[in-house]
Amino acid sequence: MDGRSSDLLDPEARLRAYITEGGFPAGARLPPERQLTEDLGMSRATVRKALDALERDGLIWRHVGKGTFVSDADTPRTPSSAMVELGRHLTPFRMMRARLAIEPAIAREAAINASGETLTRMHRAIGRAKAATTWNEYEVQDDLFHRAVAEASDNLLLLALFNQLNEVRRAVAWGNVSRESAHPSPDHSSFAEHDAIVAAITRRDPTEAYEAMRRHLGSVARRLFGEV
Repeated sequence: MDGRSSDLLDPEARLRAYITEGGFPAGARLPPERQLTEDLGMSRATVRKALDALERDGLIWRHVGKGTFVSDADTPRTPSSAMVELGRHLTPFRMMRARLAIEPAIAREAAINASGETLTRMHRAIGRAKAATTWNEYEVQDDLFHRAVAEASDNLLLLALFNQLNEVRRAVAWGNVSRESAHPSPDHSSFAEHDAIVAAITRRDPTEAYEAMRRHLGSVARRLFGEV
């Protein structure tokens, strides 16, 4: 890429431009951090912050020991072997029960501690989910929405717990789940449910944030299994 054309861009935008102008397609592995620091003329700390931002937006995904990859809606994020093994012994129903036990409490903490930046990420994920043209695209943004809620808790332990829960969720066999359409309909129930969660967090209402997340996950469970 032409370094002069990117000098005025912030680190995240420069990294985006590097990926686009460098011709890295979906699924391609990016150069290691050391090369990125040289190519972009940024410190390693700045590169890492830019990588973190792109990962939160779902544009890249990282796997320890394998590298950093350009995402697309169909790119799987590989869970660790321990999470895969746990997922093999967990039914989708029990997975949803675990989410019902944990994520409402995380949403309650988010209502207390959310920053403007994390609220922006939630709104961005909601907007992109509503614009999704495939279920895969929707699932990516749904994942980013729930992770933004966990980040908004401002608690590294809760975020780590959410990340592990999410890895197990990806490893659980969801073969019995079928879709009746190519993409979510405009009245897909999760859209209004996500809006309610963000509204409660924005109002700094911990009780309602807890209940809104509980209602949302209960609704998902009923759609999948007919019960919670």
